[in-house]
Amino acid sequence: MGEEGGGGMISQAHCTAGTPMGATLLSDQGLVGGGATFRAWAPRARAVYVNGVFGGVRREGQTADLLMKKDANGYWSGFVAEAADGDAYNFYVVGEGSQGMKRDPYARELANDAEQPFPLCPSVIRLASAYPWHDLGFRTPDFADMVIYQLHIGTYAPSAPGRASTFLDVVEKVEYLAALGINVVQPLPVYEMEDSPSQGYPGLGYQGSDLFSPELDYAVYDAEALPRYLATINRLLAAKGFAPMTLKDITPGYAQMKVMVDLLHVYGIAVMFDVVHNHAGGWGQTYTVPKTVDPSGLLHGDDCSLYFWDRASTAGSDGNYDNNQSLYFTDQGFVGGLAFAMWNADVRGFLHNSSLYHVKELHADGFRYDEISMLLALNRASGWQFCTEGTTAVRQANPRVLQNAEYWPGEYGAPAPLIVTSTDAGGLGCDAVQHDGLREAIRTAVGQAAGGAGAYLEISGIALALWPAGFAHAWQTIPCVENHDIVKLGEQTRIPVLADGADHRSWYARSRSRVATGLLLTAPGIPQMFMGQEFLEDKQWCPDPRTPDHLIWWGGLASAGSHAVDPSMADHLRFTQDAVHLRNSQPALRGEGLNVFYTSDSDRVIASHRWVQGLGRDVVVVATLNESTWWNYQLGFPSAGRWVEIFNSDSYDSCNANGVLVNPQVVGNDGGVRADGPPMHGLPASASVVIPANGVVVFARG
Repeated sequence: MGEEGGGGMISQAHCTAGTPMGATLLSDQGLVGGGATFRAWAPRARAVYVNGVFGGVRREGQTADLLMKKDANGYWSGFVAEAADGDAYNFYVVGEGSQGMKRDPYARELANDAEQPFPLCPSVIRLASAYPWHDLGFRTPDFADMVIYQLHIGTYAPSAPGRASTFLDVVEKVEYLAALGINVVQPLPVYEMEDSPSQGYPGLGYQGSDLFSPELDYAVYDAEALPRYLATINRLLAAKGFAPMTLKDITPGYAQMKVMVDLLHVYGIAVMFDVVHNHAGGWGQTYTVPKTVDPSGLLHGDDCSLYFWDRASTAGSDGNYDNNQSLYFTDQGFVGGLAFAMWNADVRGFLHNSSLYHVKELHADGFRYDEISMLLALNRASGWQFCTEGTTAVRQANPRVLQNAEYWPGEYGAPAPLIVTSTDAGGLGCDAVQHDGLREAIRTAVGQAAGGAGAYLEISGIALALWPAGFAHAWQTIPCVENHDIVKLGEQTRIPVLADGADHRSWYARSRSRVATGLLLTAPGIPQMFMGQEFLEDKQWCPDPRTPDHLIWWGGLASAGSHAVDPSMADHLRFTQDAVHLRNSQPALRGEGLNVFYTSDSDRVIASHRWVQGLGRDVVVVATLNESTWWNYQLGFPSAGRWVEIFNSDSYDSCNANGVLVNPQVVGNDGGVRADGPPMHGLPASASVVIPANGVVVFARG
């Protein structure tokens, strides 16, 4: 790690009240010269020292030449002239309750150090301006035009059995994602987690510890593997007219996260980060460490973390253990972690800085704010203040960033529309909220359909959920039929299993799954899919890459002679691609106009009229979960004349197994229908249509 030595003295050069938090190279501050400033918040600490390896020289200890200076607000700062990009460092904090090393809460990267593995690993100085971005021409999609694809980095596309996939493995799938037609990727949280070391794999991501540092398991450190990834990156760049990058450009884990965002942008796909502000930790995990660190090979608790960062006494006024003294947290908890102390402006500032870091340094296009309802429930007025400050700051930084709140009214009490109301009008200032009503309605109907032709089925519930009451715009809600919470191991089943529990590849499973996804992609709102949904994945997923029985199965799409290994998966993938492209090509499906003009629970039929306010571009969407085809079914139409059948889900059944592109036995409307019948269902015209069994058909004005 460098030779022992003294080196230069820490100084107050370049340190001001506006000095950035963490370790920041002068060139990233627009200043001339080498070296880096260091700044940390530790109001109750007696002393804070910078320790690390700077210019190849190890500088450790609690000596005057490493001591930072404290200001009146509890912020410590210092300048090290020898510090450079890639140097390892930590803060040594001496407090009332303890003393020892602490990782920098603002560290852009943690060291992949076998001798000092997480949580003992040092922080790493990174030059924010080093990465050569290629996304200058990218524009975040309008909210109404978004189609979101949620994935978990660690299990999305592992390059080897039992190994977590990485940011660069996601890059390997960029062309696939572009062909799918989605325009937003939403990875589960990507930052260093407290839940991963004890489990032996990255985890879900919702027990974050280092909110600026990418998860170590999501980076590639193998020098032999990096050239293979670089070849893919440069091929993708060359296809878009860009010059190649070098190994140096993609070696740091911090840069690899940027590579993923950059290449997705180059291929027209935005990135929405999933961030957790309602809690962090837990800090009591057990970590595997070398026996040189601990004879038992185990380490209990993360003493280097954000927890009790200024090392105050753990005892409260009554002598009992008091998490309210832990600087960043309170004694309130959620799913094993502690709630942030939102009453403290400095804590709120730390989290706001994290959001702005995403926007400015990582080129984020959106946020999924995890469990905002729980954040509000745990913090009440201060939580509301934090959220309004945050949404305002992000909007000022980039108004095109989508701010999506996971908000459940039962946890806090305020109506969901208030969350997407502007702060000026007394709302929280988010743009959208997760919408579970449509998910529950569609899943309920599909589950009821699995009971057979004679089972009761409430398709009218879907009609009631298509546009949640109280929302001014369709894009203010984000519906889905699968997500990471719903289809996680031990939770609910994936759609093909719900559709047919006995045979997940039967016609019933295939066709009902098409109806579920078809209804989602033609519904108002911003549709969200979960990885694998697009190709009929039937296994519950687990965040452990060592469980192959719960990883999405890319092998089913592989070629087996003239067709895919699993033809049903290939069929369903092409169905989803075309359904996404249908939404992208039809403004009405992304617009505000909705009239569910017909439902029949007995016939299991639902029909809706979609249009663009003021422009028309009318579309009629008809779906059924009936097990038999409806022939000559009379439905109302918005106007008389020819209506072209522009989509038919039955076209995608049994294609790959036959080596053809269209179902040879497709049931449809011979290209369209003529609405020359009398007014019906509140519309001025009507037509006789064919609705294929368990199918979705879409008509556009000819």
